[in-house]
Amino acid sequence: MSLFMFTVYVLYSAVYNKIYIGFTSDLKVRFLFHNQISKKGWTKKYRPWIIYYTEEFSSKTDAMRREKELKTASGRDFIWKEIRKL
Repeated sequence: MSLFMFTVYVLYSAVYNKIYIGFTSDLKVRFLFHNQISKKGWTKKYRPWIIYYTEEFSSKTDAMRREKELKTASGRDFIWKEIRKL
């Protein structure tokens, strides 16, 4: 069993109506980078972000696979349908 958990996450920017899909082994730190620390990058342009959706995995491979699924057209459709329920 892995000591690390990997989180697939979806960030949502209500101000810009944008989503970002990623994975990490430390969601708290990664979220700080997206919302505050990072001085460059795509997510910096669309702050503030909220963590809209997460899934946890015990293996990096599984997390990467799920991230890739969510980045497909059907995965993005799933996310946008959930966001529209807000």
